[in-house]
Amino acid sequence: MPRYLSLVRIDESTMPAEGPSPELMQRMGELIEEVTKAGVMLDTAGLTPSAQGARVRWEGGQISVTDGPFTESKEVIGGYALMQCKDKAEALEWAKKFLKVHEEYWTVTCEVREIAEG
Repeated sequence: MPRYLSLVRIDESTMPAEGPSPELMQRMGELIEEVTKAGVMLDTAGLTPSAQGARVRWEGGQISVTDGPFTESKEVIGGYALMQCKDKAEALEWAKKFLKVHEEYWTVTCEVREIAEG
């Protein structure tokens, strides 16, 4: 079965300063349990805020490092899920379920891509 990576992009300006609500974390835990029991979830995690990260770039034969936060980006990668699904349609359905656990003030996007195998 093909594997899919769902990159979770968030608009950090719409998330609460205190982070996700306890209710969101509970719904997220329930969804992770459901997708794991379905045999789909291989790995998942959230990431620390972009202010704690850095970008390393190769351009014109030179390396540059930019510390976060990344003000030039409206959305940053906030987490990921690695899933094994029968097809892209199933991977998209799980991504939709993930998005729906968030409160409406969040702006979250899942970019779902099949992993190229050998």
